[in-house]
Amino acid sequence: MHTFEVGQVWNYRTRPGEEASRLYIARVDHLANLTAFHISVDGLRLKNPHLASGVQTVLPHAPVDQEALNASVVSLAAESAPMPDISDGYARWREAYDSGRGGVFNIPVAKIIEYIESIVVDGHRDD
Repeated sequence: MHTFEVGQVWNYRTRPGEEASRLYIARVDHLANLTAFHISVDGLRLKNPHLASGVQTVLPHAPVDQEALNASVVSLAAESAPMPDISDGYARWREAYDSGRGGVFNIPVAKIIEYIESIVVDGHRDD
């Protein structure tokens, strides 16, 4: 078990070809029924047909639980780094959470990225 705090940057188990990718702990919410760790991930090669380049290099926000982080991280890269701005994604998540429609991911970060890529490319989710 790791201790996760705002400002940390982690090396994590990436997808092939994204070994330089890093995970940022940008916010932590201790809520009544869960602790939500709000992360951002850079160094990606996420397919995105909506962008001119066809590739998205940053996942600006994803809410995850501690088990997902523990299953993902390899080593701490920095303890007190500048954090990316997650305010847009966080605001959308918080609105969904407060209305009972939002939660957190409980799968490893590489799987979260694969899942999000499939939604962006295919235009739908498998709920």
